[in-house]
Amino acid sequence: MSDSDDPFDEIISAETDRDPDLAVIEAGSRTLRTQGTPPEAQVPTRPEDPELDKALRDVEAELATRWGETKLEPSVSRIAALMDVLGEPQRSYPSIHITGTNGKTSTARMIEALLGAFELRTGRYTSPHVQSVTERISLDGAPISAERFIETYEDIKPYVEMVDARQEYRLSFFEVLTGMAYAAFADAPVDVAVVEVGMGGTWDATNVIDGDVAVVTPIDLDHTDRLGETPGEIAKEKAGIVKQDATVILAQQPVDAAQVLLKKAVEVDATVAREGLEFGVVARQVAVGGQLLTLRGLGGEYEEVYLPLHGPYQAHNAAVALAAVEAFFGVGSQRPEPLDIDTVRKAFAAVSSPGRLEVVRRSPTVVLDAAHNPAGARATAEAVGEAFDFSRLIGVVGASGDKNVRGLLEAFEPIFAEVVITQNSSHRAMDADELAAIAVEVFGEERVQVEPRLPDALEAAITLAEEEGEFAGGGVLVTGSVITVGEARLLLGRG
Repeated sequence: MSDSDDPFDEIISAETDRDPDLAVIEAGSRTLRTQGTPPEAQVPTRPEDPELDKALRDVEAELATRWGETKLEPSVSRIAALMDVLGEPQRSYPSIHITGTNGKTSTARMIEALLGAFELRTGRYTSPHVQSVTERISLDGAPISAERFIETYEDIKPYVEMVDARQEYRLSFFEVLTGMAYAAFADAPVDVAVVEVGMGGTWDATNVIDGDVAVVTPIDLDHTDRLGETPGEIAKEKAGIVKQDATVILAQQPVDAAQVLLKKAVEVDATVAREGLEFGVVARQVAVGGQLLTLRGLGGEYEEVYLPLHGPYQAHNAAVALAAVEAFFGVGSQRPEPLDIDTVRKAFAAVSSPGRLEVVRRSPTVVLDAAHNPAGARATAEAVGEAFDFSRLIGVVGASGDKNVRGLLEAFEPIFAEVVITQNSSHRAMDADELAAIAVEVFGEERVQVEPRLPDALEAAITLAEEEGEFAGGGVLVTGSVITVGEARLLLGRG
């Protein structure tokens, strides 16, 4: 390719109303190698102080009396009323708002790491949690303490009850947590909030902020009963986070979704940067503990960026995160020069993402991944094949009943020698026997084992993997649900 043919030559000055080019930038031929140890994924545990643990459990019990995250009344009226009586805390800091189907939490963590490396105080709000509800609200890159979580809840509780009394429906679990996050960020105070939507966009509780930067990770089919049955229909809901004069960072999208998002950007006079045109992954090389990347950002090329996460999709998440932070700092608009490369490298090298292809045991290797829909499962299956050299991989799958479990299982079928079907402790969990019946149709009866209790399922899978012998390369992948992964993480001694 000649210099004149480089699609990035005019990335800053190019018009943003042309038809979207969604082609992936193919990896270059440069061979880059590194060695590194992935950072330990930090997840909070239960408080050791019995009184503090009881106080946290009391708060969790009160929150549990509210509508769960799967019961929705699509409106922001209740959360807007709460923000009003709290004095609009979400207006006291700029924000980066993230929607999409897959990759939101990992992208949020990367954005947080980059902003923190540039000495900004960050607040991050993500969902769901892997092990502890306190994970959802982070300050300066770490989950808030149990003490602070309790204090924040007690601070806003009178206002929550005031809003409850005035509304047709009480504030939901997610709405109260969103209010807590926005209040905690204002109280800190933070320099910037990184906020992941819970579901959709337009009527999601987080959407009482006006994000300076709106990020849309890849859109695929999930929550189709609430968001729509095609990527384009789903994109209409997710486009609701794109606000007047914002900058929109678009990951690679299905064409119908891209068209919807670009139309919304035109309507609100937002500036758009698209993966594959204005930014993207130039090259990637599998490395020890992760991968080495060359990323093209809005301000130029960033070479030899080590990312301690596996899979092509994490490289694309990194490109999106970098572009979002560049946009926040005005790179490509107010300032022509790129971000400091050493700071960018330091930030990405420190990124962790619990429950996302996380290795929690060796001999045999046990990997946790929270893929819970077909698109996520396909990405995970590809990443496992690239990052691990398993001679025999055993799956442990426990899924939620409201998911496309057949599509999930079909995505994993090519890489699982056998699958152990189980269920987690959530009321949303699909019954193990029901899930197993679908698994038998996908895998065949001889490749399916049923162990309703997760501890038994883990033990069975490890035993099957060990049949290959100590040095034969057997492994276990625990997947299907964030809850399944969180409970397995506890059982395997992480937290």
